[in-house]
Amino acid sequence: MRYLLLPAVILLLLSCTHKQLPGIVLQTDFGVKDGAVAEMKGVIFETSPAVRVFDLTHEIPPYNIRAASYRLQQTAPYWPPGTIFVSVVDPGVGTLRKPVVMKTLTGHYFVSPDNGSLTEVAQKMGIAQVRQINETLNRRPGSEASYTFHGRDIFAYTAAKLAAGKISFEEVGPELPGGVIMLLYQQPVYDKGTITGNIPVLDPQYGNIWTNIDTSVFKKLQVNYNDTLEVKITHNNSLVYAANLPYLRAFGEAGEENALVYINSLMNVALAINMGNLSEKYKIGSGTNWNITLKKH
Repeated sequence: MRYLLLPAVILLLLSCTHKQLPGIVLQTDFGVKDGAVAEMKGVIFETSPAVRVFDLTHEIPPYNIRAASYRLQQTAPYWPPGTIFVSVVDPGVGTLRKPVVMKTLTGHYFVSPDNGSLTEVAQKMGIAQVRQINETLNRRPGSEASYTFHGRDIFAYTAAKLAAGKISFEEVGPELPGGVIMLLYQQPVYDKGTITGNIPVLDPQYGNIWTNIDTSVFKKLQVNYNDTLEVKITHNNSLVYAANLPYLRAFGEAGEENALVYINSLMNVALAINMGNLSEKYKIGSGTNWNITLKKH
């Protein structure tokens, strides 16, 4: 009987000593109506079958680099060190923008075009080192004539090799000592009773407006629940929305179809219509040129 148990014991010991490969997390603006995301996953699987692949989102608004930057910093802290994020929101694909891999001080890796998509993870997680992908060595074989799908041919392929240990971080390519390109956008600022901030993303399912105004800045207005706030939203400095809204704990406190100001799950100021879609109703978008001001009424 003890001899029959031996294979099971060996398998148990092997499973305990097996080193789990880091996961790859994909973010794109591709959507899932065609096969683009599946092609990226296929390249990863073909290159490194043992690597696990996860989806952050494939619904970044087309070409919205600001949203890509925000979603990365929203999500990355909840993944363990060693995780490799592949972010492909790449309106400059095929041009001179650099393909890079950034390692943060937290031990996470980000594979992306260097177009501003890495701004907020660089700011919040710190840059350990950035390397430009050597396309001669780290490009899917046979894809040299393809100029419009680097997400598949360069970024997914390089991430798979890195995750499987087929290349080291140093073998990605030459170091870029200058870091990465940083987006310029309105930081949350309090001045004489008014807070000005940016709208980095929308809550796409419900149309809520998410701002980059965190609670530490918001507290400077000295508002309490049920107080009223004067809200103005501008796009390229043109007024799009203005209203006096209550500051409430939860959506249901506003009553159905009523708007409110609240603190979202990331502890930032947000706006919503209870049981409605604020961004759709008032044609509000997101990005570096969408800003918001708040003032106590």
